Amino acid sequence: MRVAHDDRVENGLDGAGNRRVALVTGASRRAGIGQAVVERLVADGFGVLVHGWEPHDAEQSWGEDPGSARALVEQLGDRTALVQADLADPAAPAALVQAAVERFGRLDVLVVNHARSSEQSLEELTAEEVDLSHAVNTRASLLLCQAFSRAFTATDGGRVVLFTSGQHHGGMPGELPYIATKGALHQLTGSLAVHLMPRGITVNCIDPGPTDTGYASPEAVEAVAARNPGGRWGTPADTARLVSWLASPESAWVTGQVIASDGGWAVR
Repeated sequence: MRVAHDDRVENGLDGAGNRRVALVTGASRRAGIGQAVVERLVADGFGVLVHGWEPHDAEQSWGEDPGSARALVEQLGDRTALVQADLADPAAPAALVQAAVERFGRLDVLVVNHARSSEQSLEELTAEEVDLSHAVNTRASLLLCQAFSRAFTATDGGRVVLFTSGQHHGGMPGELPYIATKGALHQLTGSLAVHLMPRGITVNCIDPGPTDTGYASPEAVEAVAARNPGGRWGTPADTARLVSWLASPESAWVTGQVIASDGGWAVR
């Protein structure tokens, strides 16, 4: 019987025993999915370039977590490195990919976890917010995929993991810029998968469902848990386990899929 920890370490090595490398965007907060993914991939044996952008969190109701990404990288050691970058800048995606290759010598896995969150209903909607949300969430994700494709030099084993939200399960009328961009990533998944699979790169998209990342009120946490067949909210670790599998050799025949990891929330 194989030991679970040994399996995870093997996921971070290629067939020649060389360390594989991942880029994870949106890892500025301890409570967030991004940092859980970074920790899991490092445990799996990967080198990881960590991306963060604290000013975005400072604009949100949950607030920023100053120095959190830096502390994570210091804790995990030299198999990680941190780059702070505003993905509203069209040059930032290619710069992140270049930083990963320069630091680690290669790039095998792209985890596009970042997202600009904005709460605007139809009455509150502004052109500026629509444009900025698309720039950060849609354009930057596509440019990251482009830069990753150009940088990927192996003949197999490339992985792209995108993230969507729950807009396809029910209306979210108070978050129109956000769900417009998440819907775009959902629909892009299949086309990117078809284009990249001949090179041995899979593209999949995760819908993590309601996940406790510190943004919801205690009342909301209780209400959602009561409605979820799983009886609780998701945790960042739940999502990180799925990312770990999608980044592994075992997922090589799975591509173009939008996968709900939500304890049954989507089908309740």
